[in-house]
Amino acid sequence: MTLYSCCLILVLFTWNTAAYGPNQRAQKKGDIILGGLFPIHFGVAAKDQDLKSRPESVECIRYNFRGFRWLQAMIFAIEEINSSPTLLPNMTLGYRIFDTCNTVSKALEATLSFVAQNKIDSLNLDEFCNCSEHIPSTIAVVGATGSGISTAVANLLGLFYIPQVSYASSSRLLSNKNQFKSFLRTIPNDEHQATAMADIIEHFRWNWVGTIAADDDYGRPGIEKFREEAEERDICIDFSELISQYSDEEEIQQVVEVIQNSTARVIVVFSSGPDLEPLIKEIVRRNITGKIWLASEAWASSSLIAMPEFFRVIGSTIGFALKAGQIPGFREFLQKVHPKKSTNNGFAKEFWEETFNCYLPDGSKTSPASTAFHKGHEEGQGAGNGTAAFRPPCTGDENITSVETPYMDYTHLRISYNVYLAVYSIAHALQDIYTCTPGKGLFTNGSCADIKKVEAWQVLKHLRHLNFTNNMGEQVDFDEFGDLVGNYSIINWHLSPEDGSVVFEEVGHYNVYAKKGERLFINENKILWSGFSKEVPFSNCSRDCLPGTRKGIIEGEPTCCFECVDCPDGEYSDETDASACDKCPEDYWSNENHTSCIPKQIEFLSWTEPFGIALTLFAVLGIFLTSFVLGVFTKFRNTPIVKATNRELSYLLLFSLLCCFSSSLFFIGEPQNWTCRLRQPAFGISFVLCISCILVKTNRVLLVFEAKIPTSLHRKWWGLNLQFLLVFLCTFVQIVICVIWLYTAPPSSYRNHELEDEIIFITCHEGSLMALGFLIGYTCLLAAICFFFAFKSRKLPENFNEAKFITFSMLIFFIVWISFIPAYASTYGKFVSAVEVIAILAASFGLLACIFFNKVYIILFKPSRNTIEEVRCSTAAHAFKVAARATLRRSNVSRKRSNSLGGSTGSTPSSSISSKSNHEDPFPLPASAERQRQQQRGCKQKVSFGSGTVTLSLSFEEPQKNAVANRNAKRRNSLEAQNSDDSLMRHRALLPLQ
Repeated sequence: MTLYSCCLILVLFTWNTAAYGPNQRAQKKGDIILGGLFPIHFGVAAKDQDLKSRPESVECIRYNFRGFRWLQAMIFAIEEINSSPTLLPNMTLGYRIFDTCNTVSKALEATLSFVAQNKIDSLNLDEFCNCSEHIPSTIAVVGATGSGISTAVANLLGLFYIPQVSYASSSRLLSNKNQFKSFLRTIPNDEHQATAMADIIEHFRWNWVGTIAADDDYGRPGIEKFREEAEERDICIDFSELISQYSDEEEIQQVVEVIQNSTARVIVVFSSGPDLEPLIKEIVRRNITGKIWLASEAWASSSLIAMPEFFRVIGSTIGFALKAGQIPGFREFLQKVHPKKSTNNGFAKEFWEETFNCYLPDGSKTSPASTAFHKGHEEGQGAGNGTAAFRPPCTGDENITSVETPYMDYTHLRISYNVYLAVYSIAHALQDIYTCTPGKGLFTNGSCADIKKVEAWQVLKHLRHLNFTNNMGEQVDFDEFGDLVGNYSIINWHLSPEDGSVVFEEVGHYNVYAKKGERLFINENKILWSGFSKEVPFSNCSRDCLPGTRKGIIEGEPTCCFECVDCPDGEYSDETDASACDKCPEDYWSNENHTSCIPKQIEFLSWTEPFGIALTLFAVLGIFLTSFVLGVFTKFRNTPIVKATNRELSYLLLFSLLCCFSSSLFFIGEPQNWTCRLRQPAFGISFVLCISCILVKTNRVLLVFEAKIPTSLHRKWWGLNLQFLLVFLCTFVQIVICVIWLYTAPPSSYRNHELEDEIIFITCHEGSLMALGFLIGYTCLLAAICFFFAFKSRKLPENFNEAKFITFSMLIFFIVWISFIPAYASTYGKFVSAVEVIAILAASFGLLACIFFNKVYIILFKPSRNTIEEVRCSTAAHAFKVAARATLRRSNVSRKRSNSLGGSTGSTPSSSISSKSNHEDPFPLPASAERQRQQQRGCKQKVSFGSGTVTLSLSFEEPQKNAVANRNAKRRNSLEAQNSDDSLMRHRALLPLQ
């Protein structure tokens, strides 16, 4: 059984060696072997495997100069470590490096050789088999390049815990340690790169992009992460396509059609150079220009894409590149490569042929024909000048520095430095094992691994705890996911003015260690769009919304496609592309363009506005006229007209009118708390005082005229004290209403924002409309009572209470305040105060004019009527008028009684009042007596009734003839009928009161 196992392993190993001959690997013996996986070719030739014969290994095509340089970086690092006296002294590192041809199948084929060798060593067959060509186990693998390839390799190596340190696989899926247990890398994962792409798009204010991704484990996760970041930034994706280097022509045509028809100018591409190349060629063929390409690290500096003939299409490329490193002596090492000198490097011969477009005939497996075949599929990647049909033989003396190829482009060592760092990471892990002190190791009980018998899993353990300083002075340690966190350089493709080649100009950087919002830096002055323009291209679904507008959603369209909607009144936006308008503060309003807020216009009934000035002038006019009337009454206070109108109450009435006119001024000007609390009580109390004076004066005269014969008791109770007491009591009720109002719900100044949006109305909040209703209602109640008494006393002598004028004044008062109620309820703002001022002034002018203007006119312009005789004549005439009515009533009653008793006509009772019905006075006075009566300033009046006319005659002498007048009066009074004595005596009793 043991012999059988030995033979089986040898057979497998022999088959693996046959599949990978000396010219298809780079191999060197050593105490410890490191594996390497590099893409020396871009792909494999398509071959139909019909299985009619034994399947053959597919042929790798299209030589990759950069891949060979990466391989050289690994060899250089191993040789540098072997020559170091401090790092792994007395230990030699060897290597076994294979070409993955940028395909999973070739990579797995190479990985199987690593696993098979390790299994041979694990069987310990040295005592059974004579294996002189025995190669130690591969304790770690450097590679691979593409994330899809590394994913497949990691699944296989993870089964045997063989550490894999990748230098270019950045897929975030590989950070999953549950699935990829032994995978580590010296390149940042795509998590940060996708975020950086979204930050760049946000920086240039683009929001309408397309995405293209390689259909593998690199492109799909990378673009998915970008979508997540784009969604957070409100970036919309117009299209999303998957590509592959093995896509057929129809699929490529379909993707190109999508790109050509899209309105998005920015295209985000997560792909490798080989996968993107077929698409770019078709785009170049169709000459689709004007697109901005945002390149991931895998193709941002790819020699397959960065070609001068493609520049007109992809000249606006902005891409990410890894931070460049420095490898001292590497340039010289690259220049020393030669097929004859690089005996351990089986790829050197093909490199030489591809570089100088020749062939090496001596013992080579690569014939000129096959070399021509490779060249024919490379399409411009080599530097040779030969044709696909024939290559001249190589002399071996060619100068490597005389030819420009990507191999010699060592100005920015990015992937090459990652390879260099990966080798040193493994070497430092081995150094930790070499210098481990028993009891302080990482294994059970602090034990250490034996460097001479070290196994792969032990190296993996030390790699996970690795911490060292590289040659650039930077700290190197893998995180819990096996990743190294690194920064990115941002490059822009330029066309070199010297040789027309594509150069990568660094225009910024992305620092993943910085806090969010400060990670990205771009120098826009260095960027050339389409190779020459400095103007940033536009790639938005809709044009920017200017300040003063906001973005409005269009139904059925992505959120990035919007229409610009003007901000509503009261809202503003001061930035471009605002998603919403901000509301202005309470005391502010948007300006005309809605770009900012300005203070609202403040309105109140101002002293300076025309309306306020007009009302103020009317109020001042009312105060002046009232003061004038008061002055006239004061000057002529002893005249009969002033005395007859109850002089003291008239003074109080004029004072109350002054208060009414003055109270209207509290409604003008900016409302303050104190003015709001003062104006309504001042108005209410003033008017109640005014109406109370009119009511008491009118009621007093009415009661006196209608009373029986007045006595001293009447004069006592209807004296001034009682009159003022009644005025005070009526006014006190209004004062109580105002006090309760001010205590329970005091009015206050109020800034009203609701009536009009752009205006703040400063008004008085009355506190309680019910209290205001009581105040006005009580005033109107007193006015109604006053109107009643005024109407009832309309037939009394005019000298006493001017009944018809008071009636008119009360009618004006009611009309004003009844009109006030709907006007007050329907107006707003400053007009509320204006309406009340107008009502106060109108009512005050009505009272002043109706009650006092007639008297002032008589006093000033008709002094002949301002005499005691005029007053007494009016009073006596009223007395006789009342007596005559009473006599006629009694005569009519007696006549009716006589007719009912016997049908005889009874005589009218005798009276000194002569009545005539269509006949002359039976007792005419002599002419001399008539003239004497006129001279004595007497008066004669006729009183008409329905059945006749009564003529009255009264005469008055000068004060020195009072005695004679009294005797004459007595004689005339004796003629009065007994039935009318009471009525006449009531009115005559008033004469001494004048």
